[in-house]
Amino acid sequence: MTKTRTEASADSAVTQELRLPALEIQQGLGRLLYTFAMDGKLVPKIATVSRIRRDEDSLLHGYQRPEVLAHVAAIRRYIETDASPLLPNAIVIAFDERVRFEPGQTESDSPGYVRSGTLIIPITEGPDHDRPGFIVDGQQRSAAIRDARVDAFPVSISAFITNETADQRSQFILVNSTKALPKGLIHELLPGASGALPTPLRVRQLPATLLEGLNFDARSPLNRMIQTPTNPSGVIKDNSVLRMLETSLSDGALYRFRNDEALPTTGYMLTVLFNFWTAVSQVFPEAWGKPPRKSRLMHGVGIISMGYLMDAISHAREEGDGIVEVEEFAAHLKSIADDCRWTDGEWDFGNGIVRRWNDIQNTPRDIKRVADFLQVRYRNR
Repeated sequence: MTKTRTEASADSAVTQELRLPALEIQQGLGRLLYTFAMDGKLVPKIATVSRIRRDEDSLLHGYQRPEVLAHVAAIRRYIETDASPLLPNAIVIAFDERVRFEPGQTESDSPGYVRSGTLIIPITEGPDHDRPGFIVDGQQRSAAIRDARVDAFPVSISAFITNETADQRSQFILVNSTKALPKGLIHELLPGASGALPTPLRVRQLPATLLEGLNFDARSPLNRMIQTPTNPSGVIKDNSVLRMLETSLSDGALYRFRNDEALPTTGYMLTVLFNFWTAVSQVFPEAWGKPPRKSRLMHGVGIISMGYLMDAISHAREEGDGIVEVEEFAAHLKSIADDCRWTDGEWDFGNGIVRRWNDIQNTPRDIKRVADFLQVRYRNR
């Protein structure tokens, strides 16, 4: 049975406590999971949704996508029916350390990894972000129960306690990695995630960190130009930039910085990227910053093929010969500038293959054709 108790907090604000029967389950190395049931109508009083957004300094906050209104409405209609609605999946909540667990009497034959007791959750008056919990999974179900025309609807809750936003983001990614979670949202969250992640996500964490620097560092020539959930007005698709970065990290200009633990590798990598794309903006000003339909330089085929050229120019340097500066990148790029048709004209690939500038598409064949063409022209000159 749920009980509430009123107390005076340190600043005299009135706070209620929910005292809920719960099980504490030990998982892994010292990780504790709490499972309990409560009226879903009360969930908004103890937990809120941490909406993904960026502040005026471009720092990332939160991790949740906006409510899908059609999905919420469908769940709400189901809850309001007379057909004995059932929502068997638990809502997952990350609590901060204001929530505590009081163990009760445990039976002698109970498993060592579980004990029963009471989970004590404060209900603090004030704005939503002062709630002790953040919903990691189940925001659509919680919103549907909140809006449903029913007096109560008990739900199962799984919870963990942490003050670390990175831990909350990691759990959010893991819980949603097998669902239709937008890839762009995962890419924005990965740089600030911590702990164990599946190998495919761990591999993408470094490219996602570099993408964040390219997009939100004020020094970057691509500042606010990459389209992400928190920067929807960007003209360049994030997937194109990620592919360019992943290629360079595997065996290109960025490769030699990735395993040197004595250096701030991401800093050097970003310097290379800032220098190269600054040079690109200087050599091709008429094609810079335009939407892809007006400039194939800002299109996937341009971003990825120019990434290959960045790697080729960097490889022309002797190993350990420093970072290519903006002026040197620009000098190399000028040698192929007259061959590029980013905004008008025709690409002459030789052997009778001629393509209008806007016929070039973001396909593996066209990317390879443009990338090979630019590298051959560069090496010949």
